Amino acid sequence: MFANGGTDFAPVIEGFAHAQVADFKVPTPMLVPHETAALGMAHGYYLATGKPQAVMVHTNVGLANCVMGLLNAASDQVPVIVASGLTPATEYGPLGHRNSPINWGQNMRDQTAMVREPVKWDATLAQPEQMASLVDRGVAIATSLPRGPVYLGLPRETLCEVVTYRDVPPRNAPARCAPHPGAIAEAARLLGDARHPLIIAFRVGARDGGFDGLTAFAERHAIPVVEFWPSQLSIAGTSPMHAGFDPAEDLARADVVLVLDAIVPWLPHRHGFAEGTAVIQAGPDPHQIETPIRGFAADLALTGESADILAALDAAMPIRDRSARFAALAERNAARRRALDAKAAESGPPMSAAFVTRAIVELIGNDGCIVSELGAKPEFLPTLRGDQFFQNPISGGLGWGLPAALGMQLADRERLVVATVGDGSYMFANPVACHQVAEAHRLPLLTVVYNNGIWGAVRGSTLGIYPQGHAARANVMPITSLEPLPDFCKIAEASRAWTARVERAEELVATLADAARVIREERRQALIEVKVARHA
Repeated sequence: MFANGGTDFAPVIEGFAHAQVADFKVPTPMLVPHETAALGMAHGYYLATGKPQAVMVHTNVGLANCVMGLLNAASDQVPVIVASGLTPATEYGPLGHRNSPINWGQNMRDQTAMVREPVKWDATLAQPEQMASLVDRGVAIATSLPRGPVYLGLPRETLCEVVTYRDVPPRNAPARCAPHPGAIAEAARLLGDARHPLIIAFRVGARDGGFDGLTAFAERHAIPVVEFWPSQLSIAGTSPMHAGFDPAEDLARADVVLVLDAIVPWLPHRHGFAEGTAVIQAGPDPHQIETPIRGFAADLALTGESADILAALDAAMPIRDRSARFAALAERNAARRRALDAKAAESGPPMSAAFVTRAIVELIGNDGCIVSELGAKPEFLPTLRGDQFFQNPISGGLGWGLPAALGMQLADRERLVVATVGDGSYMFANPVACHQVAEAHRLPLLTVVYNNGIWGAVRGSTLGIYPQGHAARANVMPITSLEPLPDFCKIAEASRAWTARVERAEELVATLADAARVIREERRQALIEVKVARHA
C-alpha cells in the first residue's frame, strides 16, 4: 500500500503498529513523500505485474495532489483503489473528532467531487463493518473491463472505531466481456475481403499474449500495423508488417481499418481516408465512453480484451494466399526501418534523441525495461518486446515517468529499469521525493534525463497552429524556454545517487555501462543527464 500520511492516518498507523505485535498479516505500507509519486508508482507496479494497487493519502489537500495521477490511471485503464481521509465531522466527543485548526480549514462540502470524473466508482465508509465489502467491491469494479481507478473516502471517526475482524474471502469477481460471435464473423469477413486492410494499435498490451498475438496475426494475414502514439508496444518492431507510427500512407488507401484499443487512432485534420472505408473499433471500451467528444467512426464494435479479440478473429479469418501483399509490404516497411536506423546513427553534435534511445536499447538487452516520458522514442527501439517499453498515457499528466519507473523497479528489483524523461518531465516528477524513495526503499533505478532546455511539446503545438507565425520566427519562443536549468545531477546526489553528465556521443555508451555496473554491484540508483538537440 503506497501511502503519504496526514493527520487522518493516526488510526491507520496505530493499526499497523498493533499488527506488528499481534502477528496479524497486513499489506506492506510504503511511504512515498508526495502523492503524485505514490500514484505514479502504483501505476508502474500495475503495468509490470498486472496486479491492482492501493494508495492512501491525506484529506482534500492530499487528494488534490492525486487528481493528475488519477487522470493518467483512467486514461491508461489502470486499476488502483485510492483512499483518502475525510475531515472529522464531529467537533468533540467520538474518538477521532477534530483536534487541530486544520480540521476546519480542510473541511469541504463535497471532497469526492474532485475525483469523481476520472474514477469508475466511489464510496464513503460509514460503518467500520463495511470495510471489507467496500474494498472487495471497489477492487472488482476497478479490475472489470474497461479497467480503471476507484475511490474510497475514510472518515477519521469511523477509522478510529473498533471492530472484530472476520476473515471473509472476496465475493466480487471482476467482469470480463467478449464480442458477439456474429460481430466477429462480420469483422473477419470485412478484413478477409479487404484489398488494403489496416490495423492501428495503441496498447495491445504487455500481458495476455497480445504482443505476440498481434505480430502473428498481422504476418499470417499480411495486414500492416501502425502504432499511433502508443503507450505500450503492440507488435514486434522488426516484423515485416510493422508499418511505423504515422497512419497517413496506409490510411489513405485502406478499405477496412481495425482499431485496437486506441483513444485516438488518427488525427482528423491531418489524416484522410476513402469515404467507403469500413472502421472496426475493438478493445475493452471500443467507444472510449470516458471521452465526451470523439467522432471516429465505428461501423462495427468489438468489446473485449484485445488479445482475445485477435484470437477470435484469427480463428474466423478465411485462409487465402497473401504472399504478394506480404512481399510488397515487407519491402516497403524494411526501407522505412533502414531510414530510421540511419537517423539513429547520427551522433551530432548535439546528440539526437534517436541516438540516445538506440544506445539505451543496446544497454537493456533482452531483459531490461524502458519507461519513457518525452524521452526514448518508440520508433527507435524495434528489438524490444511488449513488456520492455511503456510510454506516458495520452492524458499527458506530466511527472508520470520517473515514479512509474520506480514502481516497475519495486516490482522486480533485479531488473534493469531505465526511466527516460525530458528535462521538463523530470522537474514535474517531484524528483527530490522520487530520489528519496529510491534510496529509502533500495530501488536501483537508472534515470536518463534528455536535456534540450525547452518545453518541446508546447513548442511543437505552437508551430502546428502557427507554422509561419511570429513565435516561429522568434529567437526564443515565449513560454517554452527552461533556461537556466537546475543541476539535475546535484538533485539526485542529494539522495546519494551515482551521477554523470554526457554531452558528446563518444562518451555515452561507456557512461551507460558505468551506471549499469553501479546498479548491479552497488545496488544504488544512478542518474545520467544527456544533452540532446532541441529539435530532435
